[in-house]
Amino acid sequence: MLDLFKSLFGASSSASGISAQELHALLKTKEKPVLLDVRQPDEHKQRNIPNSLLIPLGDLQRRMKELEKYKNKNIVVYCASGARSSSACRMLTEAGYSVRNLNGGMMMWH
Repeated sequence: MLDLFKSLFGASSSASGISAQELHALLKTKEKPVLLDVRQPDEHKQRNIPNSLLIPLGDLQRRMKELEKYKNKNIVVYCASGARSSSACRMLTEAGYSVRNLNGGMMMWH
């Protein structure tokens, strides 16, 4: 039952997490990661991390080609709470991308 919960809610991902505090620090360095928002356009419009790409989770598989130019870069994926981004991280990791999941998503971003 726990495995089912993890697969449904993205609790198991091979991507490591990154805290909002760590991301703030990383964004001040030369090696800024690519930021990927996998929420819906209306959520992104209300509040987002500046300079992030928007590809809703439901479109990610179909639009993954758009990310090919970032294959050699680190990508931080975020959503509202971390569940959708965990699923996105799993998909991206399987496709060979280097990704990290923003722990707690936008709820933890300040």
